[in-house]
Amino acid sequence: MTTEQQTVAPAVAQRIVLVDDHAIVRHGLRSILERENDLEVVGEASTVAEAAAVVERTNPSIVLLDLKLSTGADTEGLDLCARLTERHPELAVLVLTTFLDDSLVVEAIQHGARGYVVKDVDTTELLRTIRAVARNGSAFDSHAAAAMVRAMRVQPEQPRFTERELSVLKLLARGLSNRDIGTELYISETTVKFHVRNIMRKTDAGSRAEVVYEASKMGVI
Repeated sequence: MTTEQQTVAPAVAQRIVLVDDHAIVRHGLRSILERENDLEVVGEASTVAEAAAVVERTNPSIVLLDLKLSTGADTEGLDLCARLTERHPELAVLVLTTFLDDSLVVEAIQHGARGYVVKDVDTTELLRTIRAVARNGSAFDSHAAAAMVRAMRVQPEQPRFTERELSVLKLLARGLSNRDIGTELYISETTVKFHVRNIMRKTDAGSRAEVVYEASKMGVI
């Protein structure tokens, strides 16, 4: 067979789920992504519950995730990111949000995200970051990358806790179980375990009692 006769099989398209509480944003993203031969939108979701169900059903390789999924919380997507990546370790989550805060970029990565992009990014840069995380890499736009660098320069004297971790800490101090904490905070028991592990790591504690003791010494509860 000559070189001219040889054909190259097309690359398998990356399966993408869009998670954003605004339908117009999801529709805009879909119209951009579906023009690309190597990208395929296989599902959409506007809430945490919808996102979990759609990911379970469609088995995507990438999730584009907004951090704000309701009027009640600005960073609900962080908990969803942790939940999705813990249940689907091979899943690449790329945060696509309007929020840009140095610590928030770091928290997103700590919650399992492989990249962070602000919504004013241009189409070329967005496609570049999507393809980067598809190759098992990490990806940030210029704003998020600068925020990451600034955050890494900060050397706090004591660990920084996210708002969710502080909520979990307060309930730990009351002696609640992981299941009861999940009920109180409307999150899954798996997500609670994720936060407790992070808290234990940050406090260098070996038990729940030690966590409460160390957090008390730090004055955070």
